[in-house]
Amino acid sequence: MKRFGAFTAVAGIDVEVARGEAFGFLGPNGAGKTSAMRMIGATSPISEGHLRVLGLDPEADGVELRARLGVVPQEDTLDQDLTVEENLYVFGRYFDLPRRTLRTRIDELLDFVQLSDRRNDKVDPLSGGMKRRLVIARSLINDPELVLLDEPTTGLDPQARHALWERLYQLKQRGVTLLLTTHYMDEAEQLCDRLVVMDQGHIVAEGSPRQLIERHVSREVVELRFADGQQAHALERLEQLDGDRRIERLESLPDRLLVYTPDGDAAIDAVNELALDPLTLLTRRASLEDVFLRLTGRQLID
Repeated sequence: MKRFGAFTAVAGIDVEVARGEAFGFLGPNGAGKTSAMRMIGATSPISEGHLRVLGLDPEADGVELRARLGVVPQEDTLDQDLTVEENLYVFGRYFDLPRRTLRTRIDELLDFVQLSDRRNDKVDPLSGGMKRRLVIARSLINDPELVLLDEPTTGLDPQARHALWERLYQLKQRGVTLLLTTHYMDEAEQLCDRLVVMDQGHIVAEGSPRQLIERHVSREVVELRFADGQQAHALERLEQLDGDRRIERLESLPDRLLVYTPDGDAAIDAVNELALDPLTLLTRRASLEDVFLRLTGRQLID
């Protein structure tokens, strides 16, 4: 549990992460994800409860624990006046790594994040994706057992995000334990073996991405868009099919109607039987985003 005065940021979450697992904290802004990560990373003490990371108490064994962790914060926090290589070298010296060992490790990490050709460049002109890859390289300089990644791809374009996912997937294949927060559903599906969905400091669901989809939403979703003024009528007609196994749940959004169904083709047959005439019709596989929105709601949280 984590409190800030009368405000409870994290309320009694209970999770266990296995070595070599990629585990995610998923949730809207203010859900308590970052507060949980700071407690795990030994930078913010718990207010109440029991916490062990790599078998250590973060409050009592903070120095030892931080030496075994890699941390990728939301902000890049790179030294803009130093080169790519110098950023890694200075950070590596914090861990008292021998100079020869450090030089070898820097070469390996720059190759791993594909920045070897930029090693002598200053940080400032690098692209956002390059900076994030450099931050990941920096987090690995001490050969950590556990890497904490707080919103690792926020603000990156799709190409940079996919490049970063590839590096993280390779880390997972090497047996490094990954603990990440994200609000990107596709990122969670790509990277996480298992995750929890948090809302207002509580865990509201836990499982693999596939398990969460199977438990909380249907297998497929049909998206229907209607001409102005017709959606309410279509919803009313579809609601008359209450009990029809072809339609598990309906959700009306300002711009479209969502039909959750075990069989998209069967749901479309139901739409046609009612003589509804959508402007567009799309059948897609249910996603983690559908789970997330059902569990945490569609209202924005600041």
